[in-house]
Amino acid sequence: MTTSAELAAAPSAPAGETNQHYDLDPEIFGLFLDPLRKYSSGLYRRPGLTLAEAQVAKLHFVADRLRLAPGQRLLDVGCGWGSLILFMAREYRAEVTGVSPAGRQHEFIAARAAQLGLTDLVSTRVGKFADVELPARSFDAVTMLGSIVHMPDVDAAVRRARSMLRRGGGHFYVSESCFRNAAAREEFDRRAGTEFVRNSIFGWGDMRPLSELVRAVEDAGFSVTSVDDLTDDYRRTIDDWLERVAAGAAAIDELRPGTSAELTRYLEVANAGWGFTTKHYALVCRNAR
Repeated sequence: MTTSAELAAAPSAPAGETNQHYDLDPEIFGLFLDPLRKYSSGLYRRPGLTLAEAQVAKLHFVADRLRLAPGQRLLDVGCGWGSLILFMAREYRAEVTGVSPAGRQHEFIAARAAQLGLTDLVSTRVGKFADVELPARSFDAVTMLGSIVHMPDVDAAVRRARSMLRRGGGHFYVSESCFRNAAAREEFDRRAGTEFVRNSIFGWGDMRPLSELVRAVEDAGFSVTSVDDLTDDYRRTIDDWLERVAAGAAAIDELRPGTSAELTRYLEVANAGWGFTTKHYALVCRNAR
């Protein structure tokens, strides 16, 4: 488990590369996310699912795509508030490691792991994936849910993910929002809404077409096993988030004035492009060699 000393010693990312959004007060996220604080698409494949149910369904979907089994080791890059690693430890008895540059997230995860009696299965590392020391060839699965968009060198990130996996069967799961093609990226990447999300919310981000991610994983030596279109699921997830931001606006702004309006603009920009300029995919690969 990450210690307070490690948090204090963790280097700060350059201003243009820090994911500043994720170091906000964790209570802000608790006011509009589901109880697990999962900050990525849910899975709405049955009628009438609540946000919380859709997020649990998505986590089971990820575990199924990874063929995760008890005792296996999983590395989650961009672990957020720990929703995936805590769930996989509790429900699948996997040994999990999370990586994130946001110090507050590690403090939150450590506290939750202790509350759930999972400290023997859950550990985290503070820093950017490119820099954090991790044991090579020691994981059965690597996940990146909405985090590769924050990595400037996608090829290096994918190669490093493969270097973490055991030979002959480890799985790599990436879910990411993508421009629907290179032409859409060329036209919309520098629009005001995109720049607002990139600079005012996240500090840095580079959304790419799916074709660029597929090329990166294939060039790294992965075999692609599945591609799922989760665009409509993410639209519905954001609709639920927007409702919760509206309902909790006063409490959110009490923690940080102006944040409810900022969140609303960000989420509305994200939802405006689905199917037109943007898509959301889950890409699963196998380290077959």
